Order: sequence, then C-alpha cells, then structure tokens
Amino acid sequence: MLDKTISPPPAEETTTRFGARHVLVLLALFLTVALNPIVGLVSGNAQAEIAIHFHTTELAWFTLTGALVGTFMLPFVVKAAGMYGKKRVIVIVTALGLVGDLIAALATSYDILLLGRGIAGIYGAAAAVAYAAARDVFPRPLVGPASALLAGSVGIVGVGGPFLSGWLIDTWGFRGALWFMVVATAVSLVILLAFLPESPVREARVRMDWLGGILLGGGLTAIAYGVGEGSEWGWTSGEFFAFLIGGLVALLAFGITQTRVSNPLFPMKLLARRQVWSVLLATGVAAGALYSVGVVMMLLALMPKIPGLSEGLGWTATHNAVVTAPISAVIIAAAIASGVLARRVDPRFLLGIGGVLTTIGYGIGANFHASAGQIISWGVISGIGMGMVVSSVPILIISAVSPQEQALGNGAQAMVQGVAQVIISQLVFVVMARDGMVMKGTQFYSDSGFSNGFWLVAGCCAAGTLLVLLIPKAKKLDEVEVGQAA
Repeated sequence: MLDKTISPPPAEETTTRFGARHVLVLLALFLTVALNPIVGLVSGNAQAEIAIHFHTTELAWFTLTGALVGTFMLPFVVKAAGMYGKKRVIVIVTALGLVGDLIAALATSYDILLLGRGIAGIYGAAAAVAYAAARDVFPRPLVGPASALLAGSVGIVGVGGPFLSGWLIDTWGFRGALWFMVVATAVSLVILLAFLPESPVREARVRMDWLGGILLGGGLTAIAYGVGEGSEWGWTSGEFFAFLIGGLVALLAFGITQTRVSNPLFPMKLLARRQVWSVLLATGVAAGALYSVGVVMMLLALMPKIPGLSEGLGWTATHNAVVTAPISAVIIAAAIASGVLARRVDPRFLLGIGGVLTTIGYGIGANFHASAGQIISWGVISGIGMGMVVSSVPILIISAVSPQEQALGNGAQAMVQGVAQVIISQLVFVVMARDGMVMKGTQFYSDSGFSNGFWLVAGCCAAGTLLVLLIPKAKKLDEVEVGQAA
C-alpha cells in the first residue's frame, strides 16, 4: 500500500515558470544526474594516460567496473528509495560514492584504482531515483521541462566539462581528474542536503527481497563480465559460456521468484505491461549505445599518433574540448527543445527521429574521423539525435507508469540501459583491439579499429531505433498524472 501524497496549493498546478525554490531543487537534482556524465567525461579523458601509466591492456574495466556495481546495486537502491524516501537514499549513495572516489584518487596500483571505481559505482543508481523525485516535487507543467533538463545534463556537462577535464589532465595528469571526482561528489552531497526536499510519496515498508536482488544483479553482472572477458577467454571457451549461461539461469530464477514473493523488487505485472517493457527495451538499447560511443571518441582523440603502432589523433584534452564543444551545445539545444515538444507530441516520435540521426551520424563517422572538421560535421548530426534520445527517455517512462511506479520504472530502465552500455562498450573495446597492437603492456589502436568501433555503435543505435516500433502510443506530458508533491 502506498502512503498518500501531499497535494500542493491550488496555484501550484498552473505554475509554468521556475521560481527560486524550483530552481534550487532543480540544481540539487541536476547535480545528482549530471555527476554521472561528469565522472564519465573526466575519466574518459583520463583513460589514455591511465593505460600508459599503469601499463594495462584491461583499460575497459576502469570505466565499466563502476557501471557493473551500479547495475548490481540498482534494484536495492530503487526499492529503498520507495520505502524510506528518495532524498535519504540519494544522500546515502552519494556519500558511498565519495568514499570510492577517495580510494581511487589515492590508488597506487591499477587493482586499487578499480576497487575505488567499483565502490563509487554505487552512486550510479542515484540518477534513476532523481528522475522519480523530480516527478514528485515539481508541479505538472514543470515536470517535462525539468526532466528534459536533467536528461540534457549530458550535453550541458559536455560544454564546459571537456575544458575543465582538459585543464585538469593537461596540468596535473590523470591524478587531477581523479581528485576532481572527489570534489564534485562532495559538492553534490552538500547541495543535496541543503536544497532537495524529501518526497512524501512512499511505498509500504516491507522486507527487502535480497534473494531477488542478488539473482537480478548477479545475473546481469555475470553476463556483462563474460562478454568483457570473452575476447581473452575465447568466444567458444567454457569460461565464457559458464558466465553467459549462469547469468541467464539467474535471470530466469529471478523471474520465477518475483511471482512467488509477497513483496517483489520489480513486480512482474508492471514489467509485463507492453507500455512498460517496450519502453524499457527501446530506451535501454538506444541510450546504452549512445553512452558507449565515448569509448571510441575519447581514445581516438587522445591516444598518440605513432606510425605503425597507434592511429589516435594525439590531441590534448583541451584541444579535444574545443572540437567537441559545438557538438555539446547542439545536444543541449535538442534536449531542451524535445522536452518542450513532448508536451504536445508523442515522445515515441522524438526517440525514433533521434535514433535515426545518431545512426546516420556515427555511420558517417566510421569513414570520416581524421580531422576536427570531419568530426564536427557529423557530430552535429549525431548531437541533435543524442539530445532527442536522452531527453525522451525519462519522458517515456513518465508516460508509461504512475507516480507510485516512477522509481521502479526509472530503476528498471537504468538497469537495461546500464547492461546495454556495459555490453556494447565491451564489444567496442573488442572490435577496436582486433587490428591493434600491444606495446609494453599498453593496448594501441589502428584506424580500422576506430572505424569498427563507430560502425558497432551505429548498428546498436539502429537496433534501438527499430525497437521504438514496439512501443504503443504514448501519452503526451500534458496528459499524464504527476506526483505534484512540491
């Protein structure tokens, strides 16, 4: 049973502008959502230096360890947010993320660095809870613009973030990037405590389904890990099939247990609704592919250019920021415009058009990526598409579930997207390394490897676009019920 929500004053229903209080709340939620792309951007720019410094060919795990931990913890975090309060849970996972960032910044070995990134990955689940909190604490007319701005954080971060990370890395190396993660997480924690109100929307406090969470998170993690190690073990090896089959069996067991426990983590009745599972599948694949392209982009830009060994462009992080700034600006504009259009337009169309544009953009990028001019030209096309996709994701979830189901819906979407991102990113590393070389323990990449990476991402974007056809007609934002607990 759900507790009653707190209704706002009548005037709040017609509020169409962000007042001072709304802006402060939006700032707290924005930092919660933006911290993930901030960390992804800074760590992505640092990964070339990290690979060379630690002499590792296992660079993929620097960014993916946190993603795996976040995926595993997500069902527990979402359930706890529903029972104990969204603000309380966001604050706790942010504090844990700060601990992980500190360990990573102080790491003296690659293993300790991965340990820190893994603990920090717990924070990844906060974004799903933040979107649900936005639905609870904003009046109806502001839910769409607020959600679009939160989703567009990837573009907003992308404007100033590359310059910041470029300055950090070019001045202090990868250690500067790691310490910035500590500072950014600490600032987000303070602002959350100061400005974010607690959502009054609650689920009844029940016993946590630990077995279900372990089966779900463990199954997804096993599959992602098996894919990540498949190229080293061999795609026909016993180890690969053991993780793949073991993960699938765990997911099957999860589905069975959720129909038999009294308080499931993810009610099967919710996930069985076509309006829900089709949105989760389409948005998960589409957004997961988009966040995977950073692997190709950053290694292409920042790896050195060494004839016969490495075909990176050899840019500094600051130069890369200058080149990608116009693309980030386009992402922001497209995200905001999509948030406004979603009040009147079926968000399926926005997701589908965005998917088509990203497919075209990255397909062109597979053949033309040798200069800044080429990257900007097709980056504008893919940037428009990316802005449309990322802003459509939370809006489609809002249209598919009730306010009481919002945290569960966001959590399920984040899990699908996280798994898609991990698997696609791992496959990107595999196809990029195929024609590359290893020198002194460091993996270098050829031009054909970068092309293969772009083609893989473009293909996954195309798959996500086709999955949009499975989504039934979605409600416009002006037609959905919101929490209205501001």
